Amino acid sequence: MPLAGIALAPLLVSPLAPPSPRGSAAAVSAEPARRRRALRRVRCSAAAASGGGELSRATLLWRAVKLPLYSVALVPLTVGTAAAYNHAGLFFARRYFGLLAAAVLVITWLNLSNDVYDSDTGADKNKKESVVNIVGSRAVTEYAANVSLLLGFGGLFWAFAEAGDVRFIVLVLCAILCGYVYQCPPFRLSYRGLGEPLCFAAFGPLATSAFYFSNSSRSISSGAVLLPLTKTVIASSILVGLTTTLILFCSHFHQV
Repeated sequence: MPLAGIALAPLLVSPLAPPSPRGSAAAVSAEPARRRRALRRVRCSAAAASGGGELSRATLLWRAVKLPLYSVALVPLTVGTAAAYNHAGLFFARRYFGLLAAAVLVITWLNLSNDVYDSDTGADKNKKESVVNIVGSRAVTEYAANVSLLLGFGGLFWAFAEAGDVRFIVLVLCAILCGYVYQCPPFRLSYRGLGEPLCFAAFGPLATSAFYFSNSSRSISSGAVLLPLTKTVIASSILVGLTTTLILFCSHFHQV
């Protein structure tokens, strides 16, 4: 039944009657009580969301890991690989899983370095699940971030050597550069309202297209067989970029 029909149903089955003065007065007097109860519920929800009580170390570590964040390593790679398979029937399992590991390491760098630089600005001063606050050392967190990035670079350059397509390594390095200027000094463009455009570019047109080109092949007899840029790849990369950007945008609201 349409919503309008549901709303009008009581009027259709019962005669209209003038409102009772006593009922109106009771409703008016009950309104402040309902508002107080709703306000208490909102305050309790806000306290629970912000971790107002003492949280266990395991809970803090789980929040710090931000496991759902790593879907942004999986999705551009999988979409780009699927586009290559759709166009040319190419799929290299070893290369796919190697790139997945490299992408996870790069996202780990992004996550850890974000906590490092947010601690520098004081943005995470009272954030219990900040890795810097949990570990108790900015230097250790920064060191772990840099090691993750170096290992990730190793995986990316290995895939470049396998594919032989310079477009792949150029685009993926541009995507990582977007992550750097997003949060790292002296740029910190996320503080200037440019986080969403950078996120769209990095995970959409840059990363998704790069992972598509990573499925080019190189052989001794024929040299490099390069994949062409297609409308399917462009459209898919835009969809991935928009989805990732909307997730980032919505993540701001619970921090208000």
